[in-house]
Amino acid sequence: MRPRDPAQPHRAASSLELFFDLVFVVAVSIASSQLHHALAHAEFVHGVTSYAMVFFAIWWARMNFTWFATSFDTDDWLYRVTTIVQMGGVLVLAAGIPAAFEHGDFTIPVIGYIVMRVAMIAQWLRASRGAGELRAATRRYAFGIAGVQVLWVLFLLIPAGPAQLVAFVVFALIEVVIPIFAEYRRQTPWHPHHITERYGLFTLIVLGESLLASANAIVDASHELESFAPLVSISILTLVVTASLWWIYFWPPHHRAITTFARSLRYGYAHFVVFAAAAAFSSGVEVELDVLTEQSDLSSVAASFTVTIPIAVFLLGVWWIAIREYADAVVNTVVPVGAALVLLDPVLPIPVAITALVMVVIVVVLVLRPPIDSSSVERPS
Repeated sequence: MRPRDPAQPHRAASSLELFFDLVFVVAVSIASSQLHHALAHAEFVHGVTSYAMVFFAIWWARMNFTWFATSFDTDDWLYRVTTIVQMGGVLVLAAGIPAAFEHGDFTIPVIGYIVMRVAMIAQWLRASRGAGELRAATRRYAFGIAGVQVLWVLFLLIPAGPAQLVAFVVFALIEVVIPIFAEYRRQTPWHPHHITERYGLFTLIVLGESLLASANAIVDASHELESFAPLVSISILTLVVTASLWWIYFWPPHHRAITTFARSLRYGYAHFVVFAAAAAFSSGVEVELDVLTEQSDLSSVAASFTVTIPIAVFLLGVWWIAIREYADAVVNTVVPVGAALVLLDPVLPIPVAITALVMVVIVVVLVLRPPIDSSSVERPS
């Protein structure tokens, strides 16, 4: 396991990495489904906090694997077996998500998470044998991750409630500090195109989940409603918004956003919000359908906010991490303003029309004004 060349031409995601992503489809689907049920019953604080906690575990495990693979992927039999063990951990975590939402019982998710992280420790220790000058960094990763897993075992001893949430935030912060601790002297090599391709693939996963969950919910709702007009409007919203989110995300040159270690940290960490918002969009669509079929007591305004808030968060997140540095003044005005306008949709008498229109306008502006050369602008801090 020697460090890979960060300038290797034609580097792309391997079939193992694509196979690895399949289990995350399951985990994201279950998490967004549970969020939908919580929001439909007006359990906003509980639903959002539980969702953020389980989605952190999903996102962080995949992100760590992605950055390790870009540096040390060997694709031999031992690497494949260790990766499949991590996949098993994801499935265990996914199986425990309903209990985490309903009872605050994170036992199974934590067990699944620890399985993933122990496999990651093994990968880092194996890499340390042939890492050369990076040996210290790989060891710091391994021992840092191992130390935090002890904290997650202790987390299971904390009863559900505010103390559990505080402990989670503290332990999660320690997790995200490990890469900074491990690489503060010498960074492991990363392949910009490979990394951003992997992030793009996860974006496709969460957007695909939105389409699938929304389609299933619309089919179910069609048996409850006499008129198809509301379903048509929501179907249009779902397709237009999902396609627009895809278009907007892939507009900027993402590989240029991770040219330094600090920028790569910003890019990677901020994606938690982007991914979580994209997956939450499907939950909002399902809540809207629950209100239409009278399976939820939420007001139409509250239900609409469960759709528009994730859209606005996604727009602002992508704009901040990837668009603003490669856009002119027009684009850097239209995208944030568009995010704000989307939030007005729930309080207007014309359902879904504003959101769909705003998303189309943003896409049209991006088509007319392609990304500019980064060398011709001063990068924001």
